Amino acid sequence: MLDDLLGRTELKERIEELEEDNHHLQRQLEAEQQRRAEAVTDRQQAERQVNQLEDRVAELEDRVTRLQSAETDVTFRTDRRLRGQELDDVLSRLESIETGPEGVLTAYVADGHDLPESVRDAFGERAPLVARAAPCLAVTDDAGLLGTCLSVPLAPDPFVEWSSTVRLDRSWCQPRDSYTLALVRSGLFAMGAYEGEQRTAFHGFDSALKSQHSKGGFSQARFERLRDEQIENHIQRCLAAVEERPTDRLYVVGERSVLDEFEDAATVTAPVDATGDPEDALEDAYEEFWTVGLRTV
Repeated sequence: MLDDLLGRTELKERIEELEEDNHHLQRQLEAEQQRRAEAVTDRQQAERQVNQLEDRVAELEDRVTRLQSAETDVTFRTDRRLRGQELDDVLSRLESIETGPEGVLTAYVADGHDLPESVRDAFGERAPLVARAAPCLAVTDDAGLLGTCLSVPLAPDPFVEWSSTVRLDRSWCQPRDSYTLALVRSGLFAMGAYEGEQRTAFHGFDSALKSQHSKGGFSQARFERLRDEQIENHIQRCLAAVEERPTDRLYVVGERSVLDEFEDAATVTAPVDATGDPEDALEDAYEEFWTVGLRTV
């Protein structure tokens, strides 16, 4: 009663409200301080990540510069084409190499833009040359005495292997067992069955194609349509011929523009420039296909 008369009840209620407001503001202040502390921590962590990324970018830029410099300064020591006895001698030398455990690296590099890190490390400043030679069989050793890249006709699956000897299968480089080699061009087909290096059968034919568009005759569009139809008919003839081959293994070589048509049927396809009469062209294609490129780095 006395508090009511003196107005103290209202003051006490006001004090309680102010204390509650103060407590609420204190909680807000503590929350804001916590948020700011977390923000500082997040900012510091972000700054560390930015610094790490900047260091990584600088490292990669330096590596690119060094590789570009190496590509400019380093060249192949030799660049040769091998077949016959010369190829046999080179393969024999590679097979004769023997080191301590894991002293020789052999790798089949299918794509020079995707050089395995272990190959980069093994070849060092010569690695850009391996990338340039790819697809290739690359050989080096832990002493840096070896540096060889072979372009093999029958490529194995990509691999990287350290061993005491060179991993080499002669069937990658030289004709073995029974197989069929077919040469396909827009107007030419030649196919031979082989036992190793010996041809045991031959089949070939030419297909007449319109070779030029004369004035006053067909329109250019009609001429091109007719020629495309002739090429398509020729390709169908070739596909039918390879279906009759006497061996399971089929290697198809020839004009780049038509090789895609034979990917499903062929074990291997490869572009070659052989032209002329079917039988002569097949002989040239055979030599080109079984020639191995040798580059030393």
